[in-house]
Amino acid sequence: MTSLHADEAFLDHYHFTHDPFAARVPGFKFYPAQRKPVLGQLHHLARYSQLLLVVSGPAGGGKTLLRQALVASTNKQSVQSVVVSAKGASDPASILRLLAQGLQVQRGDLPSVLAQVGQLALTGQEVYVLVDDAQDLSDAALSSLLSLAAGNAEGRPHVFLFAESGILSRLEQLAGGEECFHVIELQPYSEDETREYLALRLDGAGQGIEILTDEQVATIHELSGGWPGAINQVAHETLIEAMLADRRSAGRKGFAWNLPKKHVLALLVVSLGVLAAWMMQGRESGEDNVPVIAQLPLDQAATPAPAPGAVVPDKAELSIQFEGANQPMPLPLVGEAQPVIRQPLAQAAGLSSAEESDGAGGEGAVDLPTAPAPIAPITPAPAVVAPPVVVPAPVKPVPAPVQTPAPAPAPAKPATPVAAAQPAAVSGWYATQAGSRFTLQILGSRSESGAQAFVREHGAEYRYFRKQHQGQPLYVVTYGSFATRDEAQAALRTLPAKVQAGKPWPRNFAGIQQEIAQAR
Repeated sequence: MTSLHADEAFLDHYHFTHDPFAARVPGFKFYPAQRKPVLGQLHHLARYSQLLLVVSGPAGGGKTLLRQALVASTNKQSVQSVVVSAKGASDPASILRLLAQGLQVQRGDLPSVLAQVGQLALTGQEVYVLVDDAQDLSDAALSSLLSLAAGNAEGRPHVFLFAESGILSRLEQLAGGEECFHVIELQPYSEDETREYLALRLDGAGQGIEILTDEQVATIHELSGGWPGAINQVAHETLIEAMLADRRSAGRKGFAWNLPKKHVLALLVVSLGVLAAWMMQGRESGEDNVPVIAQLPLDQAATPAPAPGAVVPDKAELSIQFEGANQPMPLPLVGEAQPVIRQPLAQAAGLSSAEESDGAGGEGAVDLPTAPAPIAPITPAPAVVAPPVVVPAPVKPVPAPVQTPAPAPAPAKPATPVAAAQPAAVSGWYATQAGSRFTLQILGSRSESGAQAFVREHGAEYRYFRKQHQGQPLYVVTYGSFATRDEAQAALRTLPAKVQAGKPWPRNFAGIQQEIAQAR
């Protein structure tokens, strides 16, 4: 997956061609009303001013996009642009070496670079030197760039520094009171410009601004402060939260109704089949449990061959009385009494057809009609008439009542750990800070548990407070307490890369204290 693609679920949910809020989207251009005059001012100063030009703004303020616009809008036949980044070259030697490579100069020193600039000027070409992330330059590198911007008799390039506002105090010390640089400070977008920016981003990914509500746009503008980098992050998080909420809502409605129609029909057919099988089984079981009164006809009784020496009593002397029968039925006994095995009982005992015949006395065995109750065997006594035996209907055993144990008491919920920051205590900390001091606003969340988890993960220097936004609570995470805005900007560069990716920005405590008071 390339850097232009987000998670597939995110793209599929909104039908995006790519992540509209990725840090770098090739071909994306956005020049709001307030940025167009800045771009024109840069072209004007490059042509008529002999000062080093500084474009300042916070991280994620749109400096890089403006630098790209400046290069793209120059006349390539009359201007040669050399772009370098201070992230990989912060000392004078590295900067001059990169400039020499861009101008195709063998030696990477200041006189050689200026000599090449002079040669290009003779052919009608100007040189633009554009330095991104210039706040990372060392003081020695800044001094070299000031000298380069001043030029000499041979030539003078136009030097542009795109940096955070902390670089201004360093340049003033290096200038020593001389006017050798000009500053253009970027301003955040208004809410209308934020909406326009979001619309262009979404349009590039195949969607429109209508996927965001007016309330969401207003929240994105407030949480981002109107700075493009922060707008990208907050808008991405807003769409992710909306996607998860939609999926939770769909899950509560039942997964089956989200399936294709043919799958739903298949489930219904299978369910009906299972129900029909269950009903048939219940009907057969009910028929088997009905007591059956059976009578053995006289003409079906078969007399097996008597064993040698056995005493055979008269047939009329022995009879079995079945309940409900009006006449006694004689049953011949030869030798030891043979039990009559009925077909269901034989099958339950695991006997095959042949085994059933053997157990019943061979060819003389009688297959009686199906009945659930077994017929007890008759024990013969020599020359003694056995009394009639009445076989009662089977009585179903009554199960013993089952005592259900009392449910165990639910375990008591553990007390909330002290480590989870409480709003009251945290708000108290904000109240102790001087209103003129600064902190870094990291992120805002509608979930207090999310803010607490972020604070626990990143350390004690992170805190959060609660404010009220559009009738709902908003939990804002901050970092540290600093005497000046410059100190806060310097601390920003020491934060982990994951935190810096959220584009934090400095805020004074006076504004935060006011928001806390309004939320009470």
